[in-house]
Order: sequence, then structure tokens, then C-alpha cells
Amino acid sequence: MGTFANKPYGQQSALGPLAAKAKKRPFLYFGLPFLAIMVGGSFGLAQLTQTKFDHRDRRHTKVAKEEALGMDKNRRKLSLQEEYFRLQAQTDDEWEQVRISRPPGTEQ
Repeated sequence: MGTFANKPYGQQSALGPLAAKAKKRPFLYFGLPFLAIMVGGSFGLAQLTQTKFDHRDRRHTKVAKEEALGMDKNRRKLSLQEEYFRLQAQTDDEWEQVRISRPPGTEQ
């Protein structure tokens, strides 16, 4: 079984010098990296947002081109309620039930 190494009281660990420097200048070790991440993230998010708006503008220009070509002329508005009533009003009384022959090899 392994033994634990004894540490005499007051001996510094490997992080001791860094901890001492952080106590002397906390802004340099904690505040400055935090501010750098915030400013860098702001610029990164600005680029992502600009890309999103550019793609949206491209989509809208495509629609504008379709309108310039006159693709939606004489197009009526679609309403589900109007279509439902229009289909209900149609009468399908002009049909006839026709029996088809079964495929060969099947029983009736």
C-alpha cells in the first residue's frame, strides 16, 4: 500500500506563486481576462448577427425578384374556410359504382 508524502507546515504548493501574484494584482488575473472575453464575445456575436441579417435580406430580394417577374398576378388568397365551403357545395351525384374484376388466382 502506498504512503502519503508528509507536507511540513508552511510548504508552498505548485500554485503558490500564482496565488501570491493574484492576491497582489487581482484585476490583472481575474478582471482583465473577463473583460477580454466580454469584448471578444461582443465582436463575435456582432458578426453572427450580421450574417443572419444578410441571409434574410437575400431571401427577401429573391421574393422581390419574383414580384418583379409578376409571378403572383391573378393569384387569389387562400382561405381554408372558403375552400371547405366550396368543396361542400360541390355535388358529386354524377358518379356510378363500377365493380372491377379481381386479379386472377384470388377467390371471391
